[in-house]
Amino acid sequence: MKPFSPHPRETVAQHGEVALIAAIRRWLGPAAPPSPAGMGDDCAVLAPLRGKPLVTVDPVIYGEHFDDRNSPQEAGTKLFRRNLSDIAAMGGRPVAAVVSIACDPSLRTAWLEGFYRALAAESRRLGVPVVGGDIARLRGGLIATLTLIGRCAGTRAVTRHGARSGDWIYVTGDLGGSLEGKHCRFTPRLAEGKWLARQRAVRAMMDVSDGLAKDLTSLQPPRSLALLEEAALPISPAARRTARRSGRSAAAHALTDGEDYELVFAVARDANLAAFEARWRRAFPRLRLSRIGHFAAPGTPLPVGHTTLQEHRGFEHLRRDSTRRQ
Repeated sequence: MKPFSPHPRETVAQHGEVALIAAIRRWLGPAAPPSPAGMGDDCAVLAPLRGKPLVTVDPVIYGEHFDDRNSPQEAGTKLFRRNLSDIAAMGGRPVAAVVSIACDPSLRTAWLEGFYRALAAESRRLGVPVVGGDIARLRGGLIATLTLIGRCAGTRAVTRHGARSGDWIYVTGDLGGSLEGKHCRFTPRLAEGKWLARQRAVRAMMDVSDGLAKDLTSLQPPRSLALLEEAALPISPAARRTARRSGRSAAAHALTDGEDYELVFAVARDANLAAFEARWRRAFPRLRLSRIGHFAAPGTPLPVGHTTLQEHRGFEHLRRDSTRRQ
């Protein structure tokens, strides 16, 4: 759906800021509690958190994260779930959200309503209220930003740091081909992240948003390299279809397409892998878990059928030659 309209009666310009905020409150409904716990004051007043607090922020930008092929509901769902994926990557639990919109006055009111109703649906599903936000003019564009407040679900937050040379590399789900639809229709691994945070053998973790080839470098220990077994990569059917059209290998798409929103994590080299994987299967029998390689010392010979991160590159913001349109 095209977000903008040349007809003023269809746009947010007919409302103005005050009336539009009132409409947003209606669209959110019970997802937006009243002041002081929610919308209506300079700040929302939240109850003290049990456990270490977590904060993350991510936007969706028209022309970058969604376009006319996507519905406003898909854009709203994606915004909420992108942030949920960050909370999941640290083994956390979401608590409250703040949403800000910057848009051109020609934005369709119907588009914005569908967007906020999608946010409300996610809020109700998770029990995570939308406690505030802002709306501002942005000539010629549309950016929605969500800040998500969470807390550690257990005794620790799993960070990107802590992996050691020799540790095993695992990833959940399938990778690649996200532009065929997954980039707007994915499931944040909240339950899985909380479970992994309770496993002492899990040393580091993050979500895969910019492509495994880029994101895994953030888990890589100093003075080490990641050796990945190509046959073990969980390549999605969409990545295989994309590969047939692009001329690139399916493995390359799995490593670089990005917006998979799966979890990649390091497991201690001396862990009982068979027992760990058996516990995973009991906890999450419907979600694939793949051991895709390990961190090795520099100079380690590359085994047959393996690849390294240096041979691929994921999406990197602000690089001229970096694009998701693969």
